[in-house]
Order: sequence, then C-alpha cells, then structure tokens
Amino acid sequence: MLGLYGMLNLGARSLQAARTGTEVTGHNIANANNPAYSRQRLSLATSTALPTAVGQEGTGVDVAAISQVRDVLLDGQIQVETSVSGSLTAQQSALQQAEAALGQSLDTTTASGSTSASDATGSQHGLGDSLNGLFTEFQNLANDPASVTERNILLMKATDLASRFNQTDSRLTALRDSLNNKVSSDVGKANQLLSDIAKLNHQISAATLSGSTANDLMDTRQSKIEELSGLVKVDVSAGQSNALDISVGGANLVSDDQVADTLETYPGADGQPQVRAKTSGTLLTLDGGSIQGAIEARDGAIKNLQNSISALASNLITEVNDIHSTGYSLTGSSGASFFTGTSAADMAVNTDLMGNPSLLQASGMSGATGDNQTALAMAQLAAKPINALNGQTFSGGYSNAVTLLGQAAASVNSQMSDQKVVQNMLTQQRSSLSGVSLDEEMSNMISYQKAFQASAKIVSTVDEMLSTIINMKQ
Repeated sequence: MLGLYGMLNLGARSLQAARTGTEVTGHNIANANNPAYSRQRLSLATSTALPTAVGQEGTGVDVAAISQVRDVLLDGQIQVETSVSGSLTAQQSALQQAEAALGQSLDTTTASGSTSASDATGSQHGLGDSLNGLFTEFQNLANDPASVTERNILLMKATDLASRFNQTDSRLTALRDSLNNKVSSDVGKANQLLSDIAKLNHQISAATLSGSTANDLMDTRQSKIEELSGLVKVDVSAGQSNALDISVGGANLVSDDQVADTLETYPGADGQPQVRAKTSGTLLTLDGGSIQGAIEARDGAIKNLQNSISALASNLITEVNDIHSTGYSLTGSSGASFFTGTSAADMAVNTDLMGNPSLLQASGMSGATGDNQTALAMAQLAAKPINALNGQTFSGGYSNAVTLLGQAAASVNSQMSDQKVVQNMLTQQRSSLSGVSLDEEMSNMISYQKAFQASAKIVSTVDEMLSTIINMKQ
C-alpha cells in the first residue's frame, strides 16, 4: 500500500506539478508580446501505480514534459511566403525610387493594372515636358528665325533638356549602385544569420542529448530562419538531434552545428554583383528574398528604363545634329553641332552656341537670315518615326519607356497586395495556434493555484495524521 509516507511523496509530486505549471504559465504571460515566441504547455503523466490486494493504487502525477505548441508545416509555409514578400518589397521600393528618378509621378493603379501613355508623361514638369518644349521652341524659332530672343529661349530649353537627361541617368546609375550595396549588405546579414543558426543548432542538440527540450532556443532559431528567408529563399531539412540543415539554391550552407558554406557577391557578365556560394563557387539561382528582388529590379525594369532613356538621348543628339550641321547661322557659318555628347550621361548644348546665339544654324541657305528651313526641319523631328526607337517618335519612345516602368510597378504593387493577404492569413493562423492568449493563461494560472492549494492540503493532512500516530505512542 501507499502508506502515509507514500502519501507525502504523492503530495510533493502534486505540489511540484502545480508549481511547474504556474512557472510555465508565467513564462507564457511574460512573452505574450514576443512575436518569436510559441506558447508552451505542461504535459503531465500519471505516476506508476502500486499493486495492492484490491487493485492498483495510484501514486499521483509526474511532470512529463514542457512542450511547444507549434506547427512545423505552418512554419514552412510562412518561410516560403516571407521569401516572396522580401522579394516583392525590395522590387517595390526600387521601382518607387526609379519613379522618383524620373522627377514625376506615375499612375500605377489603373483598373487594368497598367500605365497609359497619358499617365506616363504625368502632369508634373519632367523630362517628357522638356522634350516637348524643345520641339516647340524649334517651331517658335522657325516662325522668327532672325530673332535673338527666340534663339536664347531655345538654347535655354535645350540646356534644360540636356540637364534633365544628365540628372535622370545619374539618378538611375546611383539607384543601381545603391541596389548593389543593398545586395552586398544583405549577403553579409545572411552570412551572420547562418552563423547564428549553426550556433543555435549546437545548443539545441546539446540540450537534446542531455534529455532536455530547448523550447526557447528553438523559438529563437525559427525567428532567425524566417529573418534569413526574408533575405533569400531557404530550404530547411531535419538534421541530427533536433538540428536543422539550411540550403540556398541547392547549395548546403548549414549542416548540423557547422557552417558548411557562406554567400558572397561576384561580378557578373555585365559587371553587376551576383551571388554564389563562397567556398564551393556554386552559382545560386535565387527564387525569393530581398537579394533576389533587388537584383531583379536592378537588371530588369530599372536597367531597361536607363537604356531606353540613353537611347532616346543618343538618337535625339544624332537627329538634331544631322540637321543643324547642314544649316547656316546669322553670321553665315555652318557645320556646327547643336548638341555634344553621345548619350544621356554626357549630353550637353554646344558651348559655342551658348556663348553666341547668332551661331545657331536655323537657315537653309547662306546669307538668308530670314530663312527657316533648318529650324523647321528640326521642329518636324517631333513627329518623325525613329527607326532606332522601333518606329516611334521621341515623345512616343519616352512615353513607352515610362509606361513599361509603370506596368512593372503596377504588377509588383498588385502582387504585393495579394501577398499581404496571404502573409497575414498565415500569421493569424500561427498566432491562433502558437500565440499566447492572456485570458487562457490567467485561467490556467487560477487552475494551477487551486491545485497547489489542494496539494498543500494533502501534505498538511498527512502531517496531522502522522502526528496523531506519533502521539498515540505517548
């Protein structure tokens, strides 16, 4: 039989179970606002019963385990969606900065999800308006070819346009450089997280081998994995003794408690940084995360926009100079270029013209100061289809370049909107499963408190019974 001393042990185990339950509940309450924490539950098991003549007699309760309430499948889904969100967020930010580089707003919220040509040029004064303004001033000069005032206005408009081309190209170059810096910075963060995960694997494995469950360490590791997923899409597999192995793009980076490889940037075919595994040299195909998003925006929509703007400036310089060089100035000179430079980066107005507007070649005949053939031909470039621009006019080429940027931004914005819904849904599902409910924990606290009081009553009752027996011998 259990006996009085057995009853004391039963009461002691019951007190321990109630105390441990209170401690676990208090730990849950303390981490109620910790997003990386998954609530813990105390598992109790009936103590081994003792055989008696009338049947087995119970010996109370034992603390079996303190376990996490966590869904591994749900964690895996959140890791995947975190990678998607990281990529889209990086692209969205980059495209918004590209929009700012143009110096005007784009309407990327049309019902069709695209940007129309009228939306692309915008209502603000940007490069498109300066381009149209140049051809307008060519026409004004054609209307009064001998006017020095019109020549000065034209040169001012041309200078403004060249400056806008320079600024736009410079901003887009700076944007791509900043994305390169972001890629390098994110690679450094990813490597630090890989190291942190390997160290946590070691601590968790050590705890597992000693017979413990490192719940809080596993919470921290999961948080690190999800942070890493925001930078680069990861594949997670089970290792030994509760360790987790991490792979990126097919390259194994963390194996148990060791960092098997790290990430590094290297110059790609176009000189822009790409990512590979440092030790093995494996070229990685990134399918998600902010690193992939930054690279995709840099080498996709932003690069295409910069190339289109540069091609626009290059062709404008060529077409205007071809016509202007055949004309004649008020002084009878000819052969001068209107623009200098070869692209958006170095486009400028001929300094000789800026110093002496009379040298601007608007006439088609020498000595005919009232002739406007050259000025008119330059004005008519506004409606001329340019073969190098796929048969579009200069305004059409610019509008098309900005429209493509707007479409890319609209697509990313639409995907981001849908992604937020998915991300929030999964986060809410995990919160309902693993999150701490203060109402539930307070209920548990009261339950364990009552159990502790009742267990204490068992001990005090047995103590009284033992005192009675002792006193009977006196």
